[in-house]
Amino acid sequence: MSQQLIEEAPHVSGQSNTPMTAPAHALTFEQVAEQLQCHTVDGLRTAEAERRLKECGRNEFDEQQGVQPIKIFIGQIANALTLVLILAMAASFGIQSWIEGGVVAAVIMLNIVVGFFQEFQAAKTMDSLRSLSSPTAHAVRDGNNQVIVTAEIVPGDLVELKTGDTIPADTRLIEAVNFETNEALLTGESLPVRKETASIFPDDTGPGDRLNVAYSSSTVTKGRARGIVFATGIYTEIGQIAVALRGKSSRRREPKRREDGTASTGRWMQAWTLTFSDAVGRFLGVNVGTPLQRKLSKLALLLLGTAIACAIIVLGSNEFNTKREVIIYAVATGLSMIPASLIVVLTITMAAGTKRMVQRNVIVRNLKSLEALGGVTNICSDKTGTLTQGTMIVKKAWIPGRGTYSVGATSEPFNPTQGQLGLQDAQPKDIDFQLSDAEGTPINPEEVVARDPTLQEYLNVASLANLATVHQVQGEWHGRGDPTEIAIQVFASRFNWNRLRLATGEKPQWHEVAEFPFDSDVKKIYSQKHGGSCPTWTPSSRPRQPN
Repeated sequence: MSQQLIEEAPHVSGQSNTPMTAPAHALTFEQVAEQLQCHTVDGLRTAEAERRLKECGRNEFDEQQGVQPIKIFIGQIANALTLVLILAMAASFGIQSWIEGGVVAAVIMLNIVVGFFQEFQAAKTMDSLRSLSSPTAHAVRDGNNQVIVTAEIVPGDLVELKTGDTIPADTRLIEAVNFETNEALLTGESLPVRKETASIFPDDTGPGDRLNVAYSSSTVTKGRARGIVFATGIYTEIGQIAVALRGKSSRRREPKRREDGTASTGRWMQAWTLTFSDAVGRFLGVNVGTPLQRKLSKLALLLLGTAIACAIIVLGSNEFNTKREVIIYAVATGLSMIPASLIVVLTITMAAGTKRMVQRNVIVRNLKSLEALGGVTNICSDKTGTLTQGTMIVKKAWIPGRGTYSVGATSEPFNPTQGQLGLQDAQPKDIDFQLSDAEGTPINPEEVVARDPTLQEYLNVASLANLATVHQVQGEWHGRGDPTEIAIQVFASRFNWNRLRLATGEKPQWHEVAEFPFDSDVKKIYSQKHGGSCPTWTPSSRPRQPN
């Protein structure tokens, strides 16, 4: 349906799903908010967002088909070796050779049942994981910040973006603080692009020069921003690329043409013949699939031809006598050439391999993928974000004149109550961490911090000049923010110096006056001009002043 709409009325770059008076980059954000009928502070109402989701569709390029049992079942039958066995079974039943036909039918059913069960279970698991691992976005709805599945973002949603986020949809920015995005997937430009909100640009401005727009699927490399979503799904810039590529995926062979663009009848016949042969090859499996699949398909066809030849020889030696005994002998000779149990052995072997991998928490989506994996000699992977959890724990903290604070063994990175705190007078460079007393003398953190002003200032830096939050929900600790800042925030929380306790609630000790994010270009700190003082713990993040 979406594809048809694009063909009937070509989408204009920079426009919304429902066209506005001008592209988003050519309008102020107030005009965009007015035309999309959304609020720049409270966002959309939940009911309105649900209505727009039904009207505009999900924020996806293709519909998710989910688990398709019929397709999986057909896939177990539509291969050359199984088709050969089906022909042999039909021939056996045709001459009323019930035993031979029954054996072949049992082999076919065993293969289909084992293969279908394995792939159906894997498909269900993948479908559930797809829903669990769906990308999410931070949107403001009903005045509250909510985590929304990216596919459910709609035009008019107010989204919040921060460093490391993937932008969920094309967004007209309304606020940007030191905000940069990586748009290499759209423009090919490797350097991040610094965004701004106040400027507007002509309608025909190229995507790479629209500095007031953040594009779907690009990533935030620095800063934070808020914006109004104006295009989702195939109406985004990356969606238009996907539509263009999808429209060129034809399997039809094109004829060789002359310089004037015409083609002879012979060239057309050649193209049609090749297209037909490609289709037959795909059906038989000789030109698609893994190398093992292709070899098995070719082997099946070779054996089928050999079986037919042997049957003809047997019939010919008996002067093509149509007696039942002669036909049974011919069919038996042909079937003897076909390894009926080969496909069952392969399926059971693949299933056994799948079971071994499941025991190691690996999901095999398709049994045939194991064959491709078996041909891999080396796997080169970037371990960051793939083989790691992205969590850290502060183990040592040195305060000049006080000593080195150490954190004992802990298995919960976000839990500040787990792990014994210790103190040593020596500096970290003078401590042998292999010794049993490397963690120092156990201490009571709240008693120590109450009588140590220097430690309090140190914890102010760790806790307040920090955007991460650590909190407990239903007995379980959670951290939100940059992994490094979370680790530092957890360390401060071990002394009950959590930022949420200090800066929130009815009577906070500190309240936020303004935010001056760290800028690697400016490299300056905040100073109170009227007082002449410069808080030592606010050079790079959130300056705070006492009430």
